[in-house]
Amino acid sequence: MTRCHAPIERPRIRDTSEARLRIARRRVDMRIGFYAHAAVYVVVNGFLAVLDLLRGGDVWFQWPLLGWGLGLAIHGALVWLGTGGGGVRERMLKDELARHE
Repeated sequence: MTRCHAPIERPRIRDTSEARLRIARRRVDMRIGFYAHAAVYVVVNGFLAVLDLLRGGDVWFQWPLLGWGLGLAIHGALVWLGTGGGGVRERMLKDELARHE
């Protein structure tokens, strides 16, 4: 049995200034998320470094520093060098909406 579905009606953004505001908010949220990630990175890895150096023996704090630093670098690249937080997502959303028109 085949069902025929009616196109899904999506609310349309009537004003381009509303769309720009939505995109700007998303980009700002992404930057704030990156800053929070960087702050936690500094605090936690600073604590680990102090703990490791005070304990003495083998130095190990550089391993979480490097691993988490790679994740932070990728996060930063997506926020700052990427499409501003939604280029691919926005294109996919537009394509999906166009399919249902």
